[in-house]
Amino acid sequence: MPAVQSKLWYYGAGGAALAGGLFAAVKASGLDKVALKYFRDAARQPTDQQLIADLPGLHDHGSGGKRSVPALNREFFGRLRKLLAIVFTGPMCKQSILLYMHTCTLIIRTFLSIYIANLDGSIVKAIVERRPDIFVQQILKWVMVAVPATFINSAIRFFESTLALSIRTKMVRHAYREYFSDQTYYRVSNLDARLANADQSLTDDLRSFSKTVAHVYSNVSKPLLDIVFMCYTLYRMAASARSNLSHSSIIGVSVFLVTGSILRLCAPSFGKLVAEEAHRNGYLRYVNSRVVNNGEEIAFYGGHQVEQSLLEKSYAALARQMQQIFNKRLWYIMLEQFLMKYVWSAAGLFMVAIPIMSATKKPHSIEQGTGGGSPATASAVAVYDRGDEDSSGSEVTVSDRTHAYTMARNLLVSAADALERLLASYKDITELAGYTSRVSNMFDVFEEVRRGNYQRTTVAAGSQDGRKWVPSDYRNSHQVLHAGRPNGMQMCGIVEEEEDCLRLEDVPVVTPNNDIVVDKLSLEIKPGMHLLISGPNGCGKSSLLRILCGLWPVYRGRLVKPPTRHMFYIPQKPYMTLGNLRSQVIYPDTKEEMERRGVSDDDLYNILDTVHLQHIVQREGGWDSVNDWQDLLSGGEKQRLGMARLFYHKPRFGLLDECTSAVSMDVEGAMYQALKDRGTTLITITHRPSLWRFHTHLLQFDGEGNWRLEALDSSTRLSLREEKEQLEAQLSGLPTMHKRLRELCTLLGEDSVLVNERVASPTAVTAAAADGQA
Repeated sequence: MPAVQSKLWYYGAGGAALAGGLFAAVKASGLDKVALKYFRDAARQPTDQQLIADLPGLHDHGSGGKRSVPALNREFFGRLRKLLAIVFTGPMCKQSILLYMHTCTLIIRTFLSIYIANLDGSIVKAIVERRPDIFVQQILKWVMVAVPATFINSAIRFFESTLALSIRTKMVRHAYREYFSDQTYYRVSNLDARLANADQSLTDDLRSFSKTVAHVYSNVSKPLLDIVFMCYTLYRMAASARSNLSHSSIIGVSVFLVTGSILRLCAPSFGKLVAEEAHRNGYLRYVNSRVVNNGEEIAFYGGHQVEQSLLEKSYAALARQMQQIFNKRLWYIMLEQFLMKYVWSAAGLFMVAIPIMSATKKPHSIEQGTGGGSPATASAVAVYDRGDEDSSGSEVTVSDRTHAYTMARNLLVSAADALERLLASYKDITELAGYTSRVSNMFDVFEEVRRGNYQRTTVAAGSQDGRKWVPSDYRNSHQVLHAGRPNGMQMCGIVEEEEDCLRLEDVPVVTPNNDIVVDKLSLEIKPGMHLLISGPNGCGKSSLLRILCGLWPVYRGRLVKPPTRHMFYIPQKPYMTLGNLRSQVIYPDTKEEMERRGVSDDDLYNILDTVHLQHIVQREGGWDSVNDWQDLLSGGEKQRLGMARLFYHKPRFGLLDECTSAVSMDVEGAMYQALKDRGTTLITITHRPSLWRFHTHLLQFDGEGNWRLEALDSSTRLSLREEKEQLEAQLSGLPTMHKRLRELCTLLGEDSVLVNERVASPTAVTAAAADGQA
């Protein structure tokens, strides 16, 4: 831990001060070693498997289904150091300045507390001495000091909230940069399984982490300041009065060690519990979002009872976890209050009474008593500066003892309260460990995914031992995958960029679940070579387009493709962004980028006219109208709007994944012909024979890992397809005709040359009928 603390200053004075305060609190109370031992023991305890057994996905925590238990150890401080380095980039950054100002308010509040304690003693002393003039004077001071004291109290809350917001803002901006770089947002949710709910990590976890960091700093720094300055003031008071300090010190240290040990032994694993609560809360939100996003499909299937059951089970898991935390806090807080409030109060009375009872002399002046301390400490030490008029000036009077007792009691109560808050902050620090673990894990996943390191728990099918099918040459150069193990395949493919060239050399088509649908695929698509891709479902058609676009990695072979700006992918379900009608056509460009392209609204209108959507401009109120386009437009309109984006961007290669399945054939044909006329090379996945005539080559998958590339003669292929459909229609009616023929023979009592009731079977009759037609 000292090594961790010593390295913090490199990342900025603000981060060093913040983490240094946390380190001092944990180290001073010895909680680091005890917490580490406790969390190791807690890791061996069984989890609530019975509750979450029926919830798919809730048990997947990333990294192969296992999570490290958040604890106050070197790993926690290392993660916290990295996160604070993101926020506190230098000693004069905005976050560091806010931290300095927050620290100043905490220091001022401590000195105000000492001054108010001394003022309280002076008021009581004036009452005992029956001095109304001094009493009124001290009351006026009390009222006057209330103004800065209340302002400082409010400023402490203000700077704590502002610091939390500033930390969150810096973390969110950094997280968004990481999330949207190199398609990390896609790879995290589709190629990697360690971060189940990225939306929760980017919102709730960052908010909770920022708020807890600022709160823990206040709850640690303020008690430390109070303890140091108030104990120093009490010591100077006792030393000035020549009191016996040994007994009070022994009592204070003994009570602190005993109560601290009891609390450490009984402290629950709040970090682990809070991290699990956050995970279950994120899973509940995920289940709710599935209902919102797939409401129409659920309604068609009538699956509301299943979804309701999943929601209730998810909420039950969250409620059970929260109740477990409440139960542990109930007994722990009861024990904590008993020890810190009543046991410490009784010990404090002894610690105050002994020095006052043993005092034998009062100081002659403030300077002699203080030795040149601060104003607040000086006034606190000179508590015996006035005596009774009848006193000799050297003996301690009743009013002096009253003043000293009142002030010492207030200071000791404040110090005990600070110590209580310092030990109670252990719960906040353990919760911070949970949030730090989740946020740090999020950034680690972002970094590894960006480097191409994916981990995904896979379940293989088709084999009793769970082994996936892997080609023979893969077994020598790649790890063989088993069920339940993370992705172990190595990515050794080569991706290059070249103008007007799209070429694959021995590239396998591998899904995120590590299913190798095609072992080796080699082809070259040149400009003007319009490729049609066909095959059964699950054969790798859409997977090939994702590899060409760079969404999926190339595990082997060589991929040469044009720059991204020369390729544009249109999915079957178009995405409608938030914004006006113009934004839907030019997406992902902005209006400024459109103007730099030299494109005007009239050009966009011509594009909509090409896709037969020009009427929606007037229907929806112009280009600047803002609506919920995802729900407002029909399926066909959204698909045609997706094609309009292709006309706007003018790519050299257009990748079309059944993007016109809801468009009429005449409009579909007009759009494809317009794309060819504009020089766009088409790479299309479709099941419609009407689109064959717009393509020159056919890439056909058989679903068994084989493929075939050939020139496409659309007229010949259409005629063969028509003949195939006619034969299918004729042969499909033969069993029905045979059954009716047998019924007629039975009614007439006659035989037929095609039917032998004793020995002929329908298959044989069908064959005979086919031979007769031949």
